[in-house]
Amino acid sequence: MQRLTGGLARSPLWHRWQGLSPRDRMALLALGAFVGLVVLYLAIWQPAQRSLEEARGYYAQQRDLYHYIEQNTELARQMSRVSRPTLAPDQLQGLVTATALQHGLTVESFDSARNGGLTVSLPEASSAALLDWIATLQAQGVRLDEASLQRVEDGVVTSNLTLRTGS
Repeated sequence: MQRLTGGLARSPLWHRWQGLSPRDRMALLALGAFVGLVVLYLAIWQPAQRSLEEARGYYAQQRDLYHYIEQNTELARQMSRVSRPTLAPDQLQGLVTATALQHGLTVESFDSARNGGLTVSLPEASSAALLDWIATLQAQGVRLDEASLQRVEDGVVTSNLTLRTGS
C-alpha cells in the first residue's frame, strides 16, 4: 500500500489533480461517472438486450414450426402411405429428356452415375424452371441424389444433377 501511495505522490497527474479546484474535481468525477455509465450501456446492456430479442424471435419461429409440424403430422403419415410411382432405370433417360423439354430446359449431356443413376448436365437455365422440373421428376419416382449449381446471374444457374430411380 505504501508503494502505491508513494508512486501516486510522485505522479505528475496526481499533482495536477490536486491542483484543481474542488468544483473542477467534482465536474471531472461526474463526467467520468457518466462516461462509465455510457460504456456499460453500450458494452453490456445493449448487446444483452439485442441478444434477448434475437432469442425471443428464434423461440417464436421454432414454436410456430413445431405447431405447423404438429398440425400436419397426420397428413405426412397419410402421404407416406401413398404408393409412389416406380420407374424402371432404363426409362430414366427418356423421362428426363421429355420433362426437360416440357419445362423449357436443354440437357447438355448424360453420364452414367456410380449408383446406377444418371448424371445430367444443364447449361444456363432459369432456377425456377429447374426447381419445377425437379419437382416433376420426383413426382414421377425419380430421386435427386446430388446437385451442383453454379450461379451465372440472378435467377440463372448451370447445373449438374445426379438422378436415379426409386424413392
